Amino acid sequence: MKLTNKIMLITYADSLGKNLSELKEMLETYFHKAVGGVHILPFFPSSADRGFAPMRYDMVDEQFGTYEDVRKIGEEYYLMFDFMVNHISRQSPYFKDFLEKKDASEYKDFFIRYKDFWENGEPTEEQVDLIYKRKPRAPYIDADFADGSSEKVWCTFGEEQIDLNVESKAVQKFMEDTLELMCSKNASIIRLDAFAYAVKKANTSCFFVEPEIWNLLHRIEAIVKKHDVIILPEIHEHYSIQMKIANQNFWIYDFALPVLVLNALYFGKGTYLKKWLEMSPKHQFTTLDTHDGIGIVDVKDLMPDEEIDRTKEMMFSEGANVKKIYNTAAYNNLDIYQVNTTYYSALGNQDDAYLLARAIQFFAPGIPQVYYVGMLAGCNDLELLEATKEGRNINRHYYSKEEIAKEVERPVVKKLLELMEFRNSHPAFDVEGDIAVELPEEGLLEIRRSSGADYAVLKADLVKKTFTIEHS
Repeated sequence: MKLTNKIMLITYADSLGKNLSELKEMLETYFHKAVGGVHILPFFPSSADRGFAPMRYDMVDEQFGTYEDVRKIGEEYYLMFDFMVNHISRQSPYFKDFLEKKDASEYKDFFIRYKDFWENGEPTEEQVDLIYKRKPRAPYIDADFADGSSEKVWCTFGEEQIDLNVESKAVQKFMEDTLELMCSKNASIIRLDAFAYAVKKANTSCFFVEPEIWNLLHRIEAIVKKHDVIILPEIHEHYSIQMKIANQNFWIYDFALPVLVLNALYFGKGTYLKKWLEMSPKHQFTTLDTHDGIGIVDVKDLMPDEEIDRTKEMMFSEGANVKKIYNTAAYNNLDIYQVNTTYYSALGNQDDAYLLARAIQFFAPGIPQVYYVGMLAGCNDLELLEATKEGRNINRHYYSKEEIAKEVERPVVKKLLELMEFRNSHPAFDVEGDIAVELPEEGLLEIRRSSGADYAVLKADLVKKTFTIEHS
């Protein structure tokens, strides 16, 4: 099933029920009209990071089901799959073979070996400082070979996620095979996870390295385009990078919206939000929440720095159980670029404010994505957080079928699902349609969506957290 202009649910294979079969059942029972597409977060065998350290792509993790279960969901909903373009699992057959056979391995060029990459086998201090890093040192792990030798290979993220050498012919063949497989399994959209890190070049930041990154993007596009499949690069950084990608006619993420909406609702003024809504591209997927935290880096220069800091501090003071410690080593998370919380809890578990935030998202340009915890207006899961000591797990609750049946009876969830159904069914929200944004007063926001004679107008009071919708 191909992409349609209907809300996409983001969920793990085992978060709305225990597996893919139960996910399908829950979709059919409660969310059929509210959801048009499903981004099933990585459902492949994986060794870490809740699926984002894939060992292989040719099968579904058996605890979730099979590709047949994925196909059945794809009969009713357009699907998005993840391709981790930057890395593969340390436990993958490719890396294991490399450790076993070293230079005799057919996968010896799969990985970025420091001895080959850097001029003297090691980066200088200046070169390390240039790298856009997720760690306080050069990004590597030690590969310990069966023959007793050891060498450094590039590792941007966790130790289970070994970076791929996208310049090598072997990896390019692997990428082509994997993308073809995903297309054959009914993916409508392939999300390119950690895309901006994939190209490495000495004496650069090794992040969104131009022009090489464009060569990679167009190479991937050429593989999937013949199947009428869309690619979606996943990049958390300055909004100007997203704009560059949009200008090359690719779909992008709107990762700036979450903080802009929080700012508008915390302080009762829509100035920065209005400006963003007017400049946003039409071919984008909007978010308020995802499986990660709320991104802060994405909103830089769309608000003054002090306004961003003020908004971030309000999350900690006004949010429900939103604490700074959840972004520290104590909770296995040193990512300073995001705040770990559900969106509902970021708004203090306040129903009115939350529904208004969703209404603004649904009236924004593009196609909305709603994370499964957000669809059920979920509070911060402190129990899972403390049991795992993983900061991001605060927003990764596992819902049983019984729990879902109970949650959908809450008034806030009923109203949200009604809003979602309205967004999916009204013709005013045509992606190519028009949008007009007005601020009659600082705290009053009006968004008008129209397509031909059809229209829908959101009138929002950012101070009182109330809204009305008028429509044709």
